[in-house]
Amino acid sequence: MLNKIPTTVITGFLGAGKTTLIKHLINNAGDRKIALIINEFGDLGVDGDILKGCNDEACNQEDIIELSNGCICCTVADDFIPTIEKLLDRNKQLDHILIETSGLALPQPLLRAFKWPEIQTRVTVDGVITVVDGKAVTEGRFANSIEAVDNQRKLDENLDHETPLSELFEDQITCADMIVINKSDLLTSSQIDDLLNQLKKDSREGVQVLKSEMGMLPTDVLLGQQAVAEEDIERIMQHPATAIGSDGTLTVFGAGAPHPRQYGTFARVLGRYVRERGIITLENAVRKMSGATAQRLGIRDRGILREGYFADISIFNAAEIRDMATFEDPHQYAEGVDYVIINGTLALDEGIVTAARPGQIINGPGFQED
Repeated sequence: MLNKIPTTVITGFLGAGKTTLIKHLINNAGDRKIALIINEFGDLGVDGDILKGCNDEACNQEDIIELSNGCICCTVADDFIPTIEKLLDRNKQLDHILIETSGLALPQPLLRAFKWPEIQTRVTVDGVITVVDGKAVTEGRFANSIEAVDNQRKLDENLDHETPLSELFEDQITCADMIVINKSDLLTSSQIDDLLNQLKKDSREGVQVLKSEMGMLPTDVLLGQQAVAEEDIERIMQHPATAIGSDGTLTVFGAGAPHPRQYGTFARVLGRYVRERGIITLENAVRKMSGATAQRLGIRDRGILREGYFADISIFNAAEIRDMATFEDPHQYAEGVDYVIINGTLALDEGIVTAARPGQIINGPGFQED
């Protein structure tokens, strides 16, 4: 279960900027090994040609697969699932899979395909990103060129639904875990604010709505949603051997666009999974965050409250603790944490960070001096 390959689905109408966003993402993927599935139909594989010709080491042609047999939601069993299986059976380790869907594809049938037995044990949906043409939507259209989208619809002989564009757009927004307003440079600040507020109102609670120009957003923000994989997260969290931690790196407050987990991992577990969803008990969550972690890493004299141990103590309000960091505004401290004591010294006093810096680097049993 822990070795499932995360998959991000990117949807949006023709001309919204999906390919531009994906190209930017691939060019800034770092060491990630990413495979890309493009849902195209018609005579011209425009997106595939653009991405295959990006002249970047990350764009290996063998890692880009085009589905040109029709709308992906209408050919899930015949086209998509065999493609995923073929991709997974290759003798090449993948870190992530990207799926670019046509704006005519209904996201729900595709998402349900990830629950098929052949797929469920090997791949999980990391998140659905909907790319919106900000200028077109502000002007009352759903796509830059309605005519181009209609022509795209006519080219697909396998399309088995005649869903109006307004309903397709609504479905894209409803399924989204993140909404990207592209072409924001063509809008005024008030237009951006109005569109942000409207999309937040129309989408599910907690969905991040971000603005971009030419699809330029940090890769760590786009990948790592862990949204539709909620069932996996809950099962893993309940497992007796699971300890809770964050792989977020150190950051300077207010600098850059870090992942929200760097500010809210533990508060999210305590607020969402303990208090709101009741996935694990408060006592078990605290144990997984402290004593279980110290024991797993072989760190002695820490992790539990015991005479003679280092005094690392967090005092929080279990009824109020919650994470506040978002992708739009990641530099937000969690609420409901009153006091933090590190090595016996008060580091957080009534919710305010003190001037003390009592932390230290802790080495596990495997550490060796150079």
